[in-house]
Amino acid sequence: MIGTRLLAVGHHQPARAVPNSELETMVDTNDEWIQRRVGIVERRWAGPDETVVTMGAEAARMALTKSGLSAGDIDMVIVATCTAQDRSPNTASQISLALGISGHAALDINVACSGFPHAVALAQQAIAVGSASNALVIGTEKLTDFTDFTDRTTCVLTADGAGAFVLSATEEETQVSPVLWGSIPEMGSAVRISPDEHDNKFSQDGKAVFRWTTFELPEIARTVVERAELDPSELAAIVLHQANLRIITPLASKIGAEQAVVATDVTESGNTSAASIPMALSKLLSTTPLPPGAPILLFAFGGGLSYAGQVIGAPLHQ
Repeated sequence: MIGTRLLAVGHHQPARAVPNSELETMVDTNDEWIQRRVGIVERRWAGPDETVVTMGAEAARMALTKSGLSAGDIDMVIVATCTAQDRSPNTASQISLALGISGHAALDINVACSGFPHAVALAQQAIAVGSASNALVIGTEKLTDFTDFTDRTTCVLTADGAGAFVLSATEEETQVSPVLWGSIPEMGSAVRISPDEHDNKFSQDGKAVFRWTTFELPEIARTVVERAELDPSELAAIVLHQANLRIITPLASKIGAEQAVVATDVTESGNTSAASIPMALSKLLSTTPLPPGAPILLFAFGGGLSYAGQVIGAPLHQ
């Protein structure tokens, strides 16, 4: 089969930074409680003119510019989002229009916070069988549109932003490992955006999700690395869904990857759902470049309860 490599990554965040102190004026919370519980110091909130389309397009432009490809080279656009502004046309086609991409596959997927690794897997599989040569994979979310700003347990978490990958076919050995993905439907109600609950606002059973990540996530993450035919000690970096610093920071030692650089963008970006992995990796590489092809573990979990992960080589262009 045809190999896949990561050419470049990009990200975009709204200009408005919201520190914990601002939330103290809105709900019964404080900076110490937020940092102790989830590790967030500040987050970015989009303005009324910023949408999943505009943010996704900006992240994609950054990745495309770095990759050296043009819009005309892209033959697949996949967008992971759970906060799409329209049912139709989908977000992928709207971002494609903004970028001048046409005559290609354009699809959205909604797997909530785990959507981005799912999208990477779909792009890799399309490239492997020759259905695409250059894929633009985007995670973009405007969670503040679905946030209950009277609920102190969730409004301190949510944020907005976008991230993007450019994946390309290669005759060399693939740098995207087989995906490990799954779901636990009986835990589906643990993370919800439902019109029948909280007026279509984000809600979650944080304790249930935290228990799952504590007891189940490490073994699943080890299996992802095994499928890549690597030992955890060979990982250069780990990029988890940026949900909670208490979930992110212990994982490296739990799986035997103490040497890996761990992305902790949650501290300054909050939880951006499907956008969190590409945005965290893009920001990490801007300060800590990695050798092209260096193995990076990507893993995300969220609504469904769904999860997905793979090992991917560091981008050629950083």
